[in-house]
Amino acid sequence: MARQQGVKPVASNRKARHDYFVEEAFECGIELRGTEVKSMRQGRVNLKESYAAVKNGEMIVSGMHISPYEQGNIFNTDPLRPKRLLMHRREIRRLEALVQRQGYTLVPLSVYLKNGRMKLELGLCRGKKLHDKRDDMAERDARRDIDRAMKSRTREA
Repeated sequence: MARQQGVKPVASNRKARHDYFVEEAFECGIELRGTEVKSMRQGRVNLKESYAAVKNGEMIVSGMHISPYEQGNIFNTDPLRPKRLLMHRREIRRLEALVQRQGYTLVPLSVYLKNGRMKLELGLCRGKKLHDKRDDMAERDARRDIDRAMKSRTREA
């Protein structure tokens, strides 16, 4: 069986872009067990409350919920077990320094299948204040109103 080519989105963390300013994004692999991969291929993963941190020189993602595989057996793992992320040591050290010194947060933004392998997009984020969120919502509403007006104007013409 040939390996799949291209990128297939599995799950995304839309709340992260609402709660944080994403300064930079990184692609990293995830260390998974067999039934976890099968469950993720079915799209049964939730990134809502997840975050990443550096522990003992390794990048670990916590709070990422992967539902147990339905056809699995005793080999199904704990849905919330911490998973190791696969990144270069140099990148891990750099991110660790930024998180410690400048108050950034590492937030998983999305999970996708790339050339047959599960990848996680990890964002280097800074938290938004309430007024920033209000500004974003006002901007989105204004954009929506403009699009509606343009659409109705093209119908009349």
